[in-house]
Amino acid sequence: MKLQFLLDAISPVRVLGATDKEIHAIHFDSRKVAEGDLFVAQAGTSVDGHAFIAQCAAKGAAAIVLSNADYMPAETDGSTYILVTDTDRALGLLADAWYEHPSAQLTLVGVTGTNGKTTIATLLYKLTRAMGHRAGLLSTVCNYIEQEAVPATHTTPDALELNGLLRRMVDAGCEYAYMEVSSHAIAQQRIAGLRFDGGLFTNLTRDHIDYHKTFDNYRDTKKRFFDELPKTAFAVTNADDKNGLVMTQNTRAHVTTYSVRQLADYRAQILEEGFDGMLLQVNGQEVFVPLVGRFNVSNLLCIYGAALSLGFDKTEVLRVLSTLTPVNGRFETIRSPKGWTAIVDYAHTPDAVDNVIQTIREIKKEGAKLITVVGCGGNRDKGKRPMMAQIAKRGSEQLILTSDNPRDEEPAEILNDMKAGLTEEELRSTLVIEDRAAAIQTACTLAQAGDVILVAGKGHEDYQIIRGVKHHFDDHEQVRKYI
Repeated sequence: MKLQFLLDAISPVRVLGATDKEIHAIHFDSRKVAEGDLFVAQAGTSVDGHAFIAQCAAKGAAAIVLSNADYMPAETDGSTYILVTDTDRALGLLADAWYEHPSAQLTLVGVTGTNGKTTIATLLYKLTRAMGHRAGLLSTVCNYIEQEAVPATHTTPDALELNGLLRRMVDAGCEYAYMEVSSHAIAQQRIAGLRFDGGLFTNLTRDHIDYHKTFDNYRDTKKRFFDELPKTAFAVTNADDKNGLVMTQNTRAHVTTYSVRQLADYRAQILEEGFDGMLLQVNGQEVFVPLVGRFNVSNLLCIYGAALSLGFDKTEVLRVLSTLTPVNGRFETIRSPKGWTAIVDYAHTPDAVDNVIQTIREIKKEGAKLITVVGCGGNRDKGKRPMMAQIAKRGSEQLILTSDNPRDEEPAEILNDMKAGLTEEELRSTLVIEDRAAAIQTACTLAQAGDVILVAGKGHEDYQIIRGVKHHFDDHEQVRKYI
């Protein structure tokens, strides 16, 4: 592809060197750059790509995109230097142009919020395919191009990978694509250049404060996604969340709302509930769904609102919703022959843990115990650790604190942060078992007929990183092993 064609997408501040060159590939990782490639120097959070500009020029890079004018040479050394105001945004726009604007060639819907993104995006993908349409999915658990599974490494991939996957979806004949949009992806401009036809808001609670520093920054980052939707798009927002209407107050998109507590465009109530599912009334129509929990009623309403905004028949939408099963690691039920039940859930924020615990308490039989196994991830927001322990303790008959995914932190230090949320009396009745396998085994040993074990925090993840080393670990496998 000609460099000049790519330059038309990014409106550079200054260009030094020839622009009629052929570009072989685009990279933001200097290690991948070869002769004839274009290198985008991103400032990054830990490493500044500008420091590798000279190295890329020496490799024969055809062009270098930069935002720090101090790295702009006085004269060209063979590479073409392109100065822009923001290399993060430039990478998104370049990736969109490089893959020939794939998001404009299908119906793209983004889902953002703290909890529920994976469930909503995944079930929308399944619903769309069940209704006879070809679709793609970009999610935390796994990406899909129709039926082809592509492993996911981030909630939202980098701009090049993202546009490459969308291109493959278009080439596979996909009419629709659903993607989780993380706050990191919005802040880092990974979605720059994408044409969204719809935006969905789930809820907003404390998360990623280690990155955004304040809750207001986190909220405003999410809001930016809706601010940038075109007037041809639709937005479906949660009226039960205090930030639901804040998200859409400046959007140009057509807004509809959903709620389980107040007047809204899409409403539902639980008529009956058990561990196998719920009988709901959705906008006056009854439907049984094999999902559990008030939080899942909100998720289903969001899906219902999105499907109707896309023009799908509401009766057919409800029929298909009644057939959809839980997403991997989202309130998954495992039954023991001894009569107790285990729930494996990805809940890793205070609000998510509270929602899951309250759901279990509403369903379990009177007198049955809830045994909660929970930890907190390392190298993440430390402020939520005591909050999660406190919520889990006060909602459970037995609490077992354990490791989640400690990464580069000492597991014992993470557990100390969690224990800080408990009183001395609460600590005396709390088990602290650093080894997660041993913690799950203990819970299974303590459980009696009718009891419920909640294994929270990891859900679909099949690994732990302990002191920087990745190990295989799957909560489902551990529960089934002890059953």
